[in-house]
Amino acid sequence: MLLFLGILISTLILGYIAFVNLYPSFGGDVSPALRKEYEKSKNFKNGQFVNQKDVPEDLTFMETLKLARKFFFTNVPNGSPMQDITVKKIDSTDIAEYRDNTRLIWFGHSAFLLQIDNKTVLIDPMFGKVAAPHDWLGTNRFNSEMPIEIERLPKIDAVLISHDHYDHLDYNSIKKLKDKVEMFYTPLGVGVHLEAWGIEKERISELDWWQDVKFKELKFICTPAQHFSGRKFNNRQSTLWSSWVIQSHTESIFFSGDSGYGPHFKEIGKAFGPFDFAMVECGQYNKMWPDIHMFPEETAQVGIDLNAKLVMPIHWGAFKLALHDWTDPVERVVKKAKELDVDLVTPQIGEPIFLGHSDSTNQWWENQ
Repeated sequence: MLLFLGILISTLILGYIAFVNLYPSFGGDVSPALRKEYEKSKNFKNGQFVNQKDVPEDLTFMETLKLARKFFFTNVPNGSPMQDITVKKIDSTDIAEYRDNTRLIWFGHSAFLLQIDNKTVLIDPMFGKVAAPHDWLGTNRFNSEMPIEIERLPKIDAVLISHDHYDHLDYNSIKKLKDKVEMFYTPLGVGVHLEAWGIEKERISELDWWQDVKFKELKFICTPAQHFSGRKFNNRQSTLWSSWVIQSHTESIFFSGDSGYGPHFKEIGKAFGPFDFAMVECGQYNKMWPDIHMFPEETAQVGIDLNAKLVMPIHWGAFKLALHDWTDPVERVVKKAKELDVDLVTPQIGEPIFLGHSDSTNQWWENQ
């Protein structure tokens, strides 16, 4: 029996090693030379990136197994929509020829198309069916159709990526996008995945927290988040995670990426607010991981911390990555936003958001 168990465990380990090394979706690895370079960052300590406070805690192997068992075997009655989510469609020509006021189009979860100052920017462009390294390792997204298929997107000026988790950085999406995009902007280290997928180093710009870069008439500022990183067991915290500030001559936009609630939101609001529009994480939370994902009530509070004129809850409406009802995030944040007098917008997937003109709650999820 012990011999059989030993052979089984060895086979599983060898299979995992082969899968990780041969399957491209796992991305690249930070080299020793890059780690040496990252030591210059105040956010890099003892060989890995860290948060402002000491989170998340490293789980033991048994704690990890317990968490995985709870996630995969707990029945959540309303964890996914009863039917495929209906999305608004957008045409490639409409995107290519758009020259009007700033607008955003939500693709579900945290993926956006932003058109500002006659530039087209994609944010965390996860168009994939499953938020996992392989389709067998996750559940399908709630909408089988996207507002526009990735192959039909026109030229993209820039892509912003918040961190390297599968629900934000998708191998197949990047492979389909890479020849359409002029520049990619990421937190420190995330560029190793893009290079592994065939994107030239010259088209990748990596930033540390509080660093900024000019892109034509726009400015992108890499700002803090409270989260973690890693695409496989042995490279956790090897790349940085972030939020982003996007500034034009007349407008300021915030994108939270993934983050637990913390003092960094007030710091960002003080440094770069007020914001015309803020996309703030609101979904995939649980009491077991309160420091790395916000609860909906905290999402509404972040709108105040940032001094944002208009807030949109994101990181929901596409994937089941936690144990709450799929509509719980939006229902709770709508309630709390009313209490705090925070202006909220909740568009249907694919419905354009025009800055200065979108300030109502469309409760489209009630019909799904």
